[in-house]
Amino acid sequence: MNSPKDLYLDLLKRCLTNIIYQDPSTLLGEDLPFDLYNRVEGRDWPVVAHTMIGIKRLDALQFCVEDVLNRGVPGDFIETGVWRGGAAIFMRGVLKARGVANRIVWAADSFAGLPPPNAEKYPQDSNLNFHQFKELAVSLEQVQKNFRAYGLLDDQVRFLKGWFRDTLPNAPVQRLAILRLDGDLYESTIDALTHLYPKLQQGGYAIIDDFADVLACKQAVSDYRAAHGITEDIIPIDMSGVFWRKENKAAR
Repeated sequence: MNSPKDLYLDLLKRCLTNIIYQDPSTLLGEDLPFDLYNRVEGRDWPVVAHTMIGIKRLDALQFCVEDVLNRGVPGDFIETGVWRGGAAIFMRGVLKARGVANRIVWAADSFAGLPPPNAEKYPQDSNLNFHQFKELAVSLEQVQKNFRAYGLLDDQVRFLKGWFRDTLPNAPVQRLAILRLDGDLYESTIDALTHLYPKLQQGGYAIIDDFADVLACKQAVSDYRAAHGITEDIIPIDMSGVFWRKENKAAR
């Protein structure tokens, strides 16, 4: 029999992905009919739903969060690139359901979309035009409103507003148990890894949303892992996301 906690978290995932009311998705300004397979796999851009990562990546996120809580891995949770806030809202929901009051959920984003590619410094991003998609620009005020709609906006949620290159080097984050990256670009991914992975505690999880979808993101992850001696197996979640558990004490 499912516990009230399990029922709550299952309903939260259904609400965040909006598979209940089945809103359409959008692509280049064109609305497309709701498709359950695409919504579960995180293969569409919902018009209304608060996350586009799909049920499978939310399930994996729940596993990672509950595992670090069960094993007592110290540290806060952070998502870099939050869009409408859904994954961060879900992490706060897990903490609420578990009665955990001593961890922070950090939401880092420009809240103005993605930056234009810096092709001179990061040639891997030269052909990416994510900055042109207005659908990816969601204001801080809207994300806060979304948290509030679930009753989850409180002092255990903190926001880091700005480009990652400006906010992450001096982010007031001490230790992390969950590091979830959803920045698409090589620049956004390597900035997050450079400044946050050293804060990820042994036994914590690194989760990469765009690994199998965006070559520049995958390259940034591969380059960082190679440069820092990270050899943990990369575990696929679905057609896009992956994660690994940090075990190597020597890797920094």
